[in-house]
Amino acid sequence: MSVSSDPFLVRVLVVPLCAAVSFNAALVTGALVWMDGESLPGAVLAAGGAFAGALLLALAVADVLARGW
Repeated sequence: MSVSSDPFLVRVLVVPLCAAVSFNAALVTGALVWMDGESLPGAVLAAGGAFAGALLLALAVADVLARGW
């Protein structure tokens, strides 16, 4: 059995990939909000919200694609 055909391993590796994409979205969001003049705590809260939303969306899309949309 090759590594690429193991569906469990692929699903396990998709979660950190989704988290990395969400972290990048949060980083960009926080930087843009902070450069717009928001305080640092406000920018961190905006980044946290962007991370949560992007992670939920990425995991939902990954789940739909795994089920064979």
